[in-house]
Amino acid sequence: MNERLLVTRRSLVERLTNWNDQKNWQEFFETYWQLIYSVARKAGLMDVEAQEVVQETVITVAKNVGGLKYDPSVGSFKGWLLNITRWRIADQFRRRDPAAAAKPRRREHDSRRETATMDALADPAGFDLAAIWDAEWKQNLLQAAISRVKRKVDARQFQIFDCYVIKDWPAQKVAKELKVNIGQVYLARHRVGSLLRKELQSLESLENSI
Repeated sequence: MNERLLVTRRSLVERLTNWNDQKNWQEFFETYWQLIYSVARKAGLMDVEAQEVVQETVITVAKNVGGLKYDPSVGSFKGWLLNITRWRIADQFRRRDPAAAAKPRRREHDSRRETATMDALADPAGFDLAAIWDAEWKQNLLQAAISRVKRKVDARQFQIFDCYVIKDWPAQKVAKELKVNIGQVYLARHRVGSLLRKELQSLESLENSI
């Protein structure tokens, strides 16, 4: 495996263990809050409940990230975050049912018991939280990468890239509408596209390993 990716994967956990590093925690929140919220909504929660899931998931990550050790054989960051999100979604459903909420909480590190709780989230219509998570994960990382790139490049250059690559306008239309030459269109595609690939690679490097 590429050594640079190994460093990237280790560094995420290492950076988040520093409670005083607001920049990295803000980056974490901006990268994953929409993913968590969207999955919670698709699981059947209301807006307020989904917002609670986002807040409680981030709090749980903060409390437990210090105990994580980088070991690809143990599991993935993607799976770890999914499990926490599942637990917090399950909490919201329990709160709708006072009888269920009164039952003792399972310990989160008991994987066999928690798996049973996760499986119970599937509804009769066949809702598959893991499948939804996979689909949302890919879309969320793309949007997160685009947002990061947008902050790093000239606004005009990103506008050209957005029209040509994301909106899929013909190069001639982009040049005409934005009053630039064809060379600038191709240059923006190359420069912004290169940055986008790097951001995606950085984010995707977390998918399969903690």
